[in-house]
Amino acid sequence: MRLVVARCTVDYQGRLQAHLPSAVRLVMVKADGCVAIHADGGAYKPLNWMNAPNRINEDDDAGVWTVTSPKGEVLTITFDEVISDTSVDLGIDPGLQKDGVEAHLQELLADNPTTIADGLRLVRREFPTDIGPVDLMCRDAQGQAVAVEIKRRGEIDGVEQLTRYLEFLNRDPLLRPVRGVFVAQEIKPQAKVLASDRSIDWVEVDYDELRGIESPNLRLF
Repeated sequence: MRLVVARCTVDYQGRLQAHLPSAVRLVMVKADGCVAIHADGGAYKPLNWMNAPNRINEDDDAGVWTVTSPKGEVLTITFDEVISDTSVDLGIDPGLQKDGVEAHLQELLADNPTTIADGLRLVRREFPTDIGPVDLMCRDAQGQAVAVEIKRRGEIDGVEQLTRYLEFLNRDPLLRPVRGVFVAQEIKPQAKVLASDRSIDWVEVDYDELRGIESPNLRLF
């Protein structure tokens, strides 16, 4: 990971245009090519970012980085003053340890992936990638690869995580095209909108029903 603290301006051109005037910020470049610009506030959310895969062109003479995505999006970072420039090899991360419910959900869905979609069959649990393991790698009835991310509660962060996995997996000619399915007990409306915008399917599942426990809710039949 490369961490650059600098006074800089940032311009984005893509589906819309955005401009960040000159200020001291943290520019983070991850090993997978993801670029994020942070201010000293706002928790985890960057001011602007470009998900991998990207092409980064560094013009040291002009003090300009040009980050270009395959979709034609361009993020231009103009450095007025570099205060710190550090690179650190973080190694392979073991990934977030799921809580008991998420881990059990993964087991139950791996045993019966047709709960997610008809015709779905499991290829492997915890499918390894260089940016972390995909919960379930499956194939659908047509043989297409399907990456499944499972959460207890589905929020925007989970959709972003699956998006990164899909961008990485679709680089592999033996897998692509890979589509994604976001699965959770409850999915927030904003996460549903973001998933649909990125052509990611979403499915809400009943944990008790998966465990074979009859729902306490009254039914007509």
